Amino acid sequence: MRSKALAIASAIPLTFAATAALAEYPERPITMVIPFGAGGATDISARTIAKPLGDAVGQPLVMSNVTGAGGATGSVSVQNAKPDGYKMLFARVGSHTVSPAMKATLPYGIDDFRFVTVYEINPVVCAVRPDSGIESIDDLVAMVDEGNVSYSSSGVGTLLHIAAVMVLDEFGVEDPLNRVTHIPQKGGGAAATAVLNGTTTFVCTNSSALAGFVVNGQLKPILVTTAEPLAGFDAPTAVDLGKPALQQLVGWTGIAGPRELPDDIADKWGVWMAEATADPGFVDSMESFGSIVDLMSPEEASAFIEGQYNTFRALAEELGMRIEG
Repeated sequence: MRSKALAIASAIPLTFAATAALAEYPERPITMVIPFGAGGATDISARTIAKPLGDAVGQPLVMSNVTGAGGATGSVSVQNAKPDGYKMLFARVGSHTVSPAMKATLPYGIDDFRFVTVYEINPVVCAVRPDSGIESIDDLVAMVDEGNVSYSSSGVGTLLHIAAVMVLDEFGVEDPLNRVTHIPQKGGGAAATAVLNGTTTFVCTNSSALAGFVVNGQLKPILVTTAEPLAGFDAPTAVDLGKPALQQLVGWTGIAGPRELPDDIADKWGVWMAEATADPGFVDSMESFGSIVDLMSPEEASAFIEGQYNTFRALAEELGMRIEG
C-alpha cells in the first residue's frame, strides 16, 4: 500500500507540470508561414498585422515566406507540422479555396487545416481603362459578341482567373473560356498593369491590388462584389446588379494551423486576433488598401471557406476549368 501511495504521489507533480507547461503557451517564438512572395496581398496583410498581433501574443512572430506551387509549398509545411501552435499559416483565398477547387492533384484539402479565423476580406473589383468606352458590365458583355475581349490574371487556376470567368458567366456570357481570351501575367500587379497598358480589356482582382490605380484615375471600376458600396470604388455592387452569388467572389486572409490543433490553442488565437484587429493603425492600413476587417470565429471562418470552395468547385466543373493532371 505504501508503495502504491508513493507512486500516486510521484505522478501528481508530473500531471501538474504538464498542465502548467500547456498553460504557458506560447513560451517561445511562433513561426508564421506566408505561402506567397514578398509584396503580394498575403504578405502585405501578414506584415501589417504582425506588430499588433505580436504585441497580443507576447512572443516574437517569425514571418517566413515559404513560396512555391501557388501557395501549396508553404501550406503543406504547416499541414505536416506538429500541432502545437508553434507553426501557423496565413491562409489565403488562392491557396485554400481556389486551388483546392481547381486542382485535383493538390496535396491537401481544406479539411487538412484548422482555421482559427478569417480576419480580412478583399472584395473583387472588375476594372477597365477609363478611355476604353466601357462604362458598365453590360457594355463589357455587349463587346464579347463583337470579339477581341480579353482579361488578365495572375495565372491559370488563380482567383483572378476564376473571378473573370465567374463574372462573365453570371452576366450571361456563354462559354466564356473560349469566347473571351485569357492572358495570364506574373502576379496581380502585372495583371492590373496589363489593362493599363492596353494588353487586355479588363481585370477582376482584389480591391487592394487596384486601389492605387483607381485613386490615380488610371483604371475605372465597373463592379464590386460586395452587398454594400465599397469606399474608394465608385461602381455598382453585385447586389445592385441582381447578382448576389458574386458575393462569394472575394479575396480573404485568415490564420490556420494543422488539423489537430488543440481547442485551447485555437481559443488563444481567437483572443489575440480580437485584440490585434482592433488596433486603429491596422484598421486604417487595411482600409487604405480597400480591404474590410471582418474577424470571424473558427466556426464562421470554416463555414465561409467551405461555402466559397463549393461555389468555385461547382463553377470549375461546370465550365471545364478543373485541372485533373
